[in-house]
Amino acid sequence: MSTTTKAAKKGVSHFGRMLGLGAERMMREPQLVALADGLVVTDTAAEAWFVLSASNTDLMPEDRQDAEQDAAALALSKVLPGFDCHLKVIWAKLDGDLYREEARRIFTAGDVEAVADMWAERLDTLDLPQRHILLGVRIAERDSATTASVKNATSDALGIGHKGIDDAELAQLDALARRMERRLEATPWRARIAPVELLAWAISRESYRPQPAPPRLPTVSGASLVRLTQSKAIPHADHIRLVDARGETCAWVSVLVMPEFPEQLITPGEQEWLRCLSEITYTRPDNGFDALVCPEASVRFTVWSRGKAIKAVDKVRQSAKEQRRSAAESSAGETFAETEETELVMEGLRKGMARDSRTLLEDHPRLIVVSTDSLEDLRARTDAVIGHYAGLSIDVVVASEEQRELWLESQIGDMLRVADLGHIRSSDALAASMFWGGSEAGDDDGPIMGLLTGTTPGVCRIDITAGSARGDATTTAFVGRSGRGKTTSMMLATLIAGLKGSFALMLGFKGDEGGLIKAGEYLGLDSHHVTCGLETPAVADLFRLLNKGDAALQVVSQLLIILPDRMRDNGVETHLLRACNEIAGHEDAATWRVVELLKSSDDPLAAEAGQALAELSRTQLGAPLLGQPRPGASPLRPEPGLWLVQVPGLSMPQMGTAPRDMTMTERVSLALMRGLIAYALNTSARPDLRDLPKVISIPEVHVLTSTDDGRRFIDYIARTGRALDTSLAIDTQDPQSLLGLDGVLEAITTVFAFEQSTRVQQDAMAELLRLPVGDSSRALIHGVGKTAHGEIRHGHCIVRDRRDRVATMQVDAPSAELLRALSTNPKDQAETHDPDAAAHEDTYEDAADIAADPNDTDPAEDSAKSAGSVHRPDPAASEAA
Repeated sequence: MSTTTKAAKKGVSHFGRMLGLGAERMMREPQLVALADGLVVTDTAAEAWFVLSASNTDLMPEDRQDAEQDAAALALSKVLPGFDCHLKVIWAKLDGDLYREEARRIFTAGDVEAVADMWAERLDTLDLPQRHILLGVRIAERDSATTASVKNATSDALGIGHKGIDDAELAQLDALARRMERRLEATPWRARIAPVELLAWAISRESYRPQPAPPRLPTVSGASLVRLTQSKAIPHADHIRLVDARGETCAWVSVLVMPEFPEQLITPGEQEWLRCLSEITYTRPDNGFDALVCPEASVRFTVWSRGKAIKAVDKVRQSAKEQRRSAAESSAGETFAETEETELVMEGLRKGMARDSRTLLEDHPRLIVVSTDSLEDLRARTDAVIGHYAGLSIDVVVASEEQRELWLESQIGDMLRVADLGHIRSSDALAASMFWGGSEAGDDDGPIMGLLTGTTPGVCRIDITAGSARGDATTTAFVGRSGRGKTTSMMLATLIAGLKGSFALMLGFKGDEGGLIKAGEYLGLDSHHVTCGLETPAVADLFRLLNKGDAALQVVSQLLIILPDRMRDNGVETHLLRACNEIAGHEDAATWRVVELLKSSDDPLAAEAGQALAELSRTQLGAPLLGQPRPGASPLRPEPGLWLVQVPGLSMPQMGTAPRDMTMTERVSLALMRGLIAYALNTSARPDLRDLPKVISIPEVHVLTSTDDGRRFIDYIARTGRALDTSLAIDTQDPQSLLGLDGVLEAITTVFAFEQSTRVQQDAMAELLRLPVGDSSRALIHGVGKTAHGEIRHGHCIVRDRRDRVATMQVDAPSAELLRALSTNPKDQAETHDPDAAAHEDTYEDAADIAADPNDTDPAEDSAKSAGSVHRPDPAASEAA
């Protein structure tokens, strides 16, 4: 604290002592002068403000949580000694209108307005809070409160008032803030400079009045700053009443203090007293429903230097020691147990401070409870907060008759006013609050994939197409047992990729993926559904899918797989190559022409091969490869949009099966799969599509990985995806099979882990999630797909994001009708898009349930409200080409 500020405090301390109050209570409110990125400047001081990043501690192993807490305590001791600091944990609602504007930038294909409206209405319905963690550090003193008041009064009287700040001082303060940022960004909080828009919002929200948006300028000052800070607060004994411009009450605020903490806090655990803010619920007095309180926190603290801390500890230890000796020398010869305990604790603390740079700090924790409904609602919220902390052995009380001072104290840019309600303790105590802990996963921006369901509510943003743009790997895995929503979740991610203007191809070997096309048409996307069978001859003909130069050898390979081992031993390969080369020069090259050429050959072996292939062209699996195309059949084309290629009846040989041991169905299935793989590879590598994001999604990928060809394909796409701007999405029930694919494992950036029931698969899933293999991880993976009552919770999973953060989440769709369209349930697939039926449907089998909030509820009623705002495609449009 500067000398001038100390002198000002002396000026009012006489009156404070007469009233039994501290001088700080009577200090005038500092006047804001300017805001800039990372800076809040008042007429008395300048503060640097930072945004602290959250850390996902909900599913973090205990040893890593201990290490994170120790690192935070060390950061407090090393980076912030001697600074007056202000920690704020505040909440904001996810605004549907803001995401509507963001969605218009994210999505470029389909009915963008309809998609944006759906998500905006969905977010408004969910009413999810979003946490912001801010840290202010006082970096400069400008004037005392008394001096500032005299200057302002004199300037106003002379008509020369100036509320701004000159560029030189602002540049100096900015340099100090940037220097502090470099020190704080290496801490577990990964601090970064707070944008001026965020600071302006955080200040203006305290009035709970509709405020104008802060101007997008480097510095906010003058009239713009005055408009942002206009407010009227009326103090009462146990709360503050905030009044809007019309004189009506707009909010009730109560400030709570925390006078007593237990001697020891048990962490990790429930006693993480700032991390648990988002866990507090109360019963609404108006309707009896349970809701989140989300109290905010304001903690002003000063970290002592090690020298000052050691001196204070030695003083207390010496005092306790003298009391013990004096008692021992008395006639009773007994000492109080508290005295002996104090001496031992101080000795241990003194050794710890000398060993690991631990120090002391003085902190003043406050909790702010707000209601915009009624005073009765505020008191219900306050009682819930007090009761929650009582269960943690932490005393929380409403500060009586000091609401004004404590409310001012919690404001950004103000000062500590009620100094007698603080604590002097080890820096470990503040670190033990884990104010930066909770649930955090996903990207910072991009499309919403679901809702976080851990201790910190919020949305999870994941874009499966963003890996290449970041220079990162490009594979996303959806893993879990059948019927838990993994395929539906992957279809939703593929649909989102299509909405971003990507070429999105799904190879459907499972047969229940038709909902992808229904959902695409519902959202106005260019969607193509191709079913390989008798009705689509030549749809997978490589002469039509590949360049002629590449197609000939690929067709030879296909035909060699189909023909029996006897023909291959007799040299049919030469006849096949001759025929394919001849047809490749034809203007309308096609595999059926190769078959006709072989049939008309004078060579008995070639003619026999042609006849065998001609018969196979009349079968369900052979027609897509060998048949003659029909007019109007839609071939696969490398164009943006959704492409679903389904292959019903595919029967793949087991890995390592020799060709002579394969059945005819297995040989034809393998050849057809090779054709589709060749098409996918060729499309991803086309030079003219290099700038187009591409997604290849494969449900039940273990069908492919059971064959050598399939394993090579998956490995190639995974390894080259970044260079080709091709993302790979795979789903499987067998995570164990992925552990043997090193190329795929190296390329997986995101994992959606659904329920697994067997020990082997649970351990494999834990490895994919990079969780410790053990009973706790097995229990987590086994129970993630169930509600508290043991019912199936479709779409609920564990996500590991690209930063290796692990959290639980609920995959979410913005409307019930879209969810129905994506469903893999045969019942849902058979029904048409009936808004009334969708609104009354309560169960979505094998689909990602929509979660209205993170507390495991079924919001079918809420989500159905937004189901009537988009396309109503003709069901016939989803038929196979």
